[in-house]
Amino acid sequence: MDNMKYRNITEGIFIDRPNRFVAKVMIQGKEEKVHVKNTGRCKELLTPDAKVYLEDYIERMGTRKLRYSLIGVEKEGLLINMDSQAPNQVVREALLGRTLLLPDMDKLEAVKAETMYGKSRLDFYVEDEKGQKGFVEVKGVTLEENGVVRFPDAPTERGLRHMEELIKARREGYLTYILFVVQMKGVLYFEPNDKTHLAFGEMLRKADKSGVFVLAYDCRVTRDSMALDEPVDIKLHKFVE
Repeated sequence: MDNMKYRNITEGIFIDRPNRFVAKVMIQGKEEKVHVKNTGRCKELLTPDAKVYLEDYIERMGTRKLRYSLIGVEKEGLLINMDSQAPNQVVREALLGRTLLLPDMDKLEAVKAETMYGKSRLDFYVEDEKGQKGFVEVKGVTLEENGVVRFPDAPTERGLRHMEELIKARREGYLTYILFVVQMKGVLYFEPNDKTHLAFGEMLRKADKSGVFVLAYDCRVTRDSMALDEPVDIKLHKFVE
């Protein structure tokens, strides 16, 4: 599958994160404020002294205020991409390149990003050569613990709304998919994060029973690229304390 590429990657050491959008990072012996390309909590990733990877925009600043964007982090030897825009980009590449095969759909003839359905803007509208129509919603996954990856890392009302729209679209005859993009390799399986947001886990199980396809893929991640790779096992069992 095609690789999504970054330019001018440099390494740094994470110091702290004053707010969702900004982190302090030591880069070549100098403390810098950098843009964080993920508004999630990411507390298990952005720990003091963690090695991070940043894209340097020095030659293409435009209206940017910060020179660097934080895009990746090493966690116990595991390289994790944490750019929240990357999952949609790699899925788009895989759909257009016809390297991501959607269950029950034939060869895709149309892929349209950011399409309104109901009250939500879903990530992709797809149509195959037989005229079958569908919607794909993409969720990036960066939360990992002992090889198990989970979503979400914080309660997500937006995620609930997207699931409701997918269930509704399925009832109306569309093929519908929720695709969890695991932004790393080497994981055991994916499961909903019931401990953080039980309502999302319940809605995901409802969607599965309603005919929405629940998919998860890992990614090949390097310092400067990410590409959708292989299916990941999914466990939708309800968490029991």
